[in-house]
Amino acid sequence: MARWAAMGRAPPCALAAAAALAVCAFYYAGPGGESGSGAPRRLQETRVGQPPEAPPAPGLAAGKAKEAERRLAGGVEEAASEASGEELPLLLVLAKAERNAALRAKAEAALRSLARLAKLGPRQALALHLLSDAPSTPLAKDLLRRALRDAPFKYKVIFHDVNVLTEKLLPIVEAMQKLFSAGTGTYYSDSIFFLSVAMHRVMPREISRIIQVDLDVEYRTNIRELFEEFDNFPEGAVIGIAQEMQPVYRHIFWQYRQEHPGTKVGEPPPDGLPGFNSGVLLLNLDAMRQSALYNRLLEPEAVRHLAEKFRFKGHLGDQDFFTLAGMEHPELFHILDCTWNRQLCSWWRDHGYSEVFDHYYQCDGHVRIYHGNCNTPIPAE
Repeated sequence: MARWAAMGRAPPCALAAAAALAVCAFYYAGPGGESGSGAPRRLQETRVGQPPEAPPAPGLAAGKAKEAERRLAGGVEEAASEASGEELPLLLVLAKAERNAALRAKAEAALRSLARLAKLGPRQALALHLLSDAPSTPLAKDLLRRALRDAPFKYKVIFHDVNVLTEKLLPIVEAMQKLFSAGTGTYYSDSIFFLSVAMHRVMPREISRIIQVDLDVEYRTNIRELFEEFDNFPEGAVIGIAQEMQPVYRHIFWQYRQEHPGTKVGEPPPDGLPGFNSGVLLLNLDAMRQSALYNRLLEPEAVRHLAEKFRFKGHLGDQDFFTLAGMEHPELFHILDCTWNRQLCSWWRDHGYSEVFDHYYQCDGHVRIYHGNCNTPIPAE
């Protein structure tokens, strides 16, 4: 699992009272030209929480609109959006990007591969939710312009203030931070690494589902197919997630395994419970909101109880929580095929687990998303 860069200070944003996330701006984008109705494609910018401005005088309207488009799009062709239709929400985090050229390169490669292969329906638009900080936002806009310049579909970008979101998450995930990170100030100690755990509590209720994907990935299939996986959730499942492809949880659960000979905990697939990897997550937000069981598991006492029962002390943020919850309540999870999150990291092969490593690492079938965790190079197409 590879996660995001550490968070920085965010820009001041106007907040809507009804919005759970701090949304700084959004716009629709897509291929140039005209929509099916013949209407010009249009960029939109919205500041949440501010009253709408009075319409400009007729003679000024066109000039102001074009200036807004140039400011946001930097000369990209005007963009289109239907007034209604289906949005496919995809969440990415790009923070501290000004300090991390490698992160920017990975993000651009991920977006380029997504755009090249995505085929959406005529009434569909990809809704890209981008969590960013003030210095990274201009870089993110430039990156999006380059990576999605020739995207053959409509898309919408929503920028979120990372600092505000982190503050909202902290009361919910504070107990987890103590159990599933290596200590205060470490990479996974920041509450943003637990975003997915409580996404249903911070995302506006009108968003019923969302996919969250790490930036160190490349797509080898149409992203719409991943959204179709929501239709395969069994009754009671709230999250779609792939299994971990290294024996990391065999290692972390060592004490529980020693006390329970023959347990499936930490064992490889197909019959074992190897734990989860959160590089690709399908979050059914409505189901998460409605599941009394899932929400009970978020309570500090429930988290501590699970950790004590399984003798668990992790260091990988949200995927530690999902792994621990899945050992006790597997019915909450729809297991994605390994080809949707083909992890490439092989660190544990050389650190004590060479004899069993391939049992975890094997993944048959056409890879649909490569995950270059541990900074592992992704194979060329």
